[in-house]
Amino acid sequence: MEKRNIIVMGASTGGFEAFKRVIADLPPDLEAAIFIVWHMSPTIRGMLPQVFNKINAIHAAHAVDGEPILMNRIYVAPPDHHMLLEHGTVRVTHGPKENRFRPAVDPLFRSAAYAYQNRVIGVVLSGALDDGTAGLWTIKYRGGIAIVQDPKDSQVPSMPESAVSQVSIDFTVPLTEMGSLLSRLASEPAGETKQVTKGEDEKTKAEIRIAAEDITEGIRIMDHGQLSPFTCPDCHGVLTLLKDGDISRFRCHTGHAYSADGLLTAIMEKVEDDLYSAIRGVDESIMLLNHVGDHFAEANHAGLAARYFQQAQKAGQRAELMRQAALLRAQLTMEDMMQLDEEID
Repeated sequence: MEKRNIIVMGASTGGFEAFKRVIADLPPDLEAAIFIVWHMSPTIRGMLPQVFNKINAIHAAHAVDGEPILMNRIYVAPPDHHMLLEHGTVRVTHGPKENRFRPAVDPLFRSAAYAYQNRVIGVVLSGALDDGTAGLWTIKYRGGIAIVQDPKDSQVPSMPESAVSQVSIDFTVPLTEMGSLLSRLASEPAGETKQVTKGEDEKTKAEIRIAAEDITEGIRIMDHGQLSPFTCPDCHGVLTLLKDGDISRFRCHTGHAYSADGLLTAIMEKVEDDLYSAIRGVDESIMLLNHVGDHFAEANHAGLAARYFQQAQKAGQRAELMRQAALLRAQLTMEDMMQLDEEID
């Protein structure tokens, strides 16, 4: 019987130290393939493989598109690329961002679950917001094992907390226990394969194709959910509401995907950007009105100058109101997040 020997792990802020601890604690002869996604800037050079090779004999490297999946290897998603799994093969693509990240955790988890089903062990480590939750749900739905780092043990607990609140988790452990747990689970039989509904199977396949940039035949993501009143913060396309059990998330027809929290964060950031863009525009109009007023004053057109100075003053009052609105929005966002944290605790 096949073993649970496909381990997929994802993290964001705080993930560097978490990954190091987990990899260091794995036995060097572990008969499993390990796949890692860490949110990072697209412009930085990925250093995880070099770090892992210094702390464990399991060979680590950035994944290469089309390379075979081998046991006792660590594959790391390269910066600005998704890493996906097909049966026996790794894919590295430049598909649309998910939860505003590329690489993102959900595409890796989703593709691993589709290709390897009950052989998959999914691990969510430290990070902000909730990337990985939907993918971990898919792993669990298809018979895999769902593990999260204990939120109390996480540098940033949001990703583990989101997974715990929305997925039936098998193990919640601190980093000190993660390596030994993975080693034990990877040596166990995978068990029976779970039955998957046709609709869920087709939806998962479509989303994997989007991340893989396999769009030769066209993908109608709206066929797998219902149109929402929201637009994509990235491209302004209409977002389709998708469901993973009780989890709600969104994807636009060009491929960008968001969790509910990720979409809310993106919308609030856009509101702030728009407010400050409006403030900039009003400030520029004030400077121009004063400049023209000075010009008329120097030309001894006092009446015209006074009119422009008066308009500049009114514009200054509007700019102050917008600054107060921007500050109030920031304060409300902080208070709301603190309240959500208290409700989670």
